[in-house]
Amino acid sequence: MGDGTTVTCHGPGTPYSADRGKSPSPDCGHRYERSAADQPDGRYKGTATATWTVTWTAPALNDGGEFTETRQTAFTAAVGEVQVLN
Repeated sequence: MGDGTTVTCHGPGTPYSADRGKSPSPDCGHRYERSAADQPDGRYKGTATATWTVTWTAPALNDGGEFTETRQTAFTAAVGEVQVLN
């Protein structure tokens, strides 16, 4: 996630709906604890990786198998900070 945290999600996660508001993800999320002000360009840098395992069959050919596909994408996240005083 760019801040030293690794998040592993199993499954597709819960789709967002407007009634959830700003509540955190129930099954796959990350909350940054600090702003990215001290990072290069003021952004955290990370890599998102998705892995799919596909099992296939072709009964008419008496064939089948399994393969795994992995894709990685670099990302940056600008994380700001808000402080509220009474």
